[in-house]
Amino acid sequence: MLKWAARRSLPTSPKFLGEMTVSMLKGEDGNQRKELFKLLDWLKDEPPFDAISLPYTLLIGLAKPIREALRRPIVCTLQGEDLFLEGLPEPYRRDSLALIRANVKHVDSFIAVSDYYAAFMSGYLEIPEDKISVVPLGINLQGYAPREREAGRPLTVGYFARVAPEKGLHVLVEAYRRMRESPESPAPARLEVAGYMGAEHEGYLRGVEEKMKAWGLGEEFHYRGVLDRVQKIEFLQSLDVLSVPATYDEPKGIFLLEAMACGVPVVQPRRGSFTEVVEKTGGGLLVEPDDAESLAKGLLRLGLDPSLAAELGSRGLAGVREHYNVALMAERALEVYGGFSNRAVQGEHETRRAGAA
Repeated sequence: MLKWAARRSLPTSPKFLGEMTVSMLKGEDGNQRKELFKLLDWLKDEPPFDAISLPYTLLIGLAKPIREALRRPIVCTLQGEDLFLEGLPEPYRRDSLALIRANVKHVDSFIAVSDYYAAFMSGYLEIPEDKISVVPLGINLQGYAPREREAGRPLTVGYFARVAPEKGLHVLVEAYRRMRESPESPAPARLEVAGYMGAEHEGYLRGVEEKMKAWGLGEEFHYRGVLDRVQKIEFLQSLDVLSVPATYDEPKGIFLLEAMACGVPVVQPRRGSFTEVVEKTGGGLLVEPDDAESLAKGLLRLGLDPSLAAELGSRGLAGVREHYNVALMAERALEVYGGFSNRAVQGEHETRRAGAA
């Protein structure tokens, strides 16, 4: 079904989903109320839960009815919804934000995936700071390891992320051009790209490829498509440096962790969670956001100084193992959810009666 949907290019752009988003956020008052009541009936017949987890705030309209039906705490994860919400046309953006903020009181705890995102979403969605816990991302390190660099291999700059304008591939391409035009540029070199690309962004990639050809660099650019886990690790191991210069404040940046787990240093804009990850691991360089010249200088610096690149790669590898492994993520998540174990909550009506008494 998913493969069929992908081939059909079903509309998933935020501007097409405004009405549905608002309806979902209305919960019991939305168009999906019948399905919501079916869900509640099903949940009531299941063994009791310690807590209910909502994967993102776009489902926060379910918090109040589920909380009152099951008398269990609600925990909601924060993991990048702002980009979607900011892409909604008015009045859907405004209405969605208002509905999310109004439902914050029905959630017992929020989980953010980075310190940066916890602080940002506290202000953006008006969530009290003491209601947000941070559970840093972690990756399964099995299979990840550095690979010995082959003698004479071209300097290989890599990009591993969704191919879309907001991820900044066009910024990296411009930075790569400037690096290659420098008299000091290592030669030969290549720019390797991999990651999912929606049908709506095929024109974007064609534009990037046409630019590279016009600059005489077309033979140095390769798009490898979507990779499975084994292919992904092999791709990352083939790189000398990775950069995904997103043009927005990225809340996660898991591609940085994956590159570092292969001993590959990164060059990233100083924004969002990138700053946090690079500073905590020591696995790369930070440059100015939305600045191809600054990025080019960072790439060139590592290209000209293999010893520095190797040192940053080693730091990143150690930093990921210490701060971003999956066991640590699970341990921190259990701390958050464990605080709700066997704890029932009052519904809104019971709370009112208790107050009246």
